[in-house]
Amino acid sequence: MIVRKLQDILGTERDVQAKTWCSRRLLLAEDGMGFSMHHTVIYAGTETHIWYQNHLEGVYCVQGTGSVELLDSGEVFRIEPGTLYALNKHDNHMLRAETDLHLICSFNPPLVGTEVHDENGVYATAEQMKQAAA
Repeated sequence: MIVRKLQDILGTERDVQAKTWCSRRLLLAEDGMGFSMHHTVIYAGTETHIWYQNHLEGVYCVQGTGSVELLDSGEVFRIEPGTLYALNKHDNHMLRAETDLHLICSFNPPLVGTEVHDENGVYATAEQMKQAAA
């Protein structure tokens, strides 16, 4: 069994920081679950371009308000506590936070832990990261 507490991840390599967000990576590929799980905070007043071309993501909002815009269609969806959205088509999107958005996110395939968005909003796969490090 795996048991982790958020406070034990803060300030470790599993607490990944970026300009508009932080991602506390509770489960990663090395944990062998077949998915990764994160507590992500999108900072109030920011927008983040995301396009997971290599991953599927499910997102559940537990605190805060904002919106997600699908860039291909222009559709905008409100995010508030109790909202789930799933990027089941590798959707190119803009995530906007009115207040700090606290999101529980799961990824398939699982993240290895050090990923950050590239200039197109994409996370590399574990294999791509290995190749880049070689």
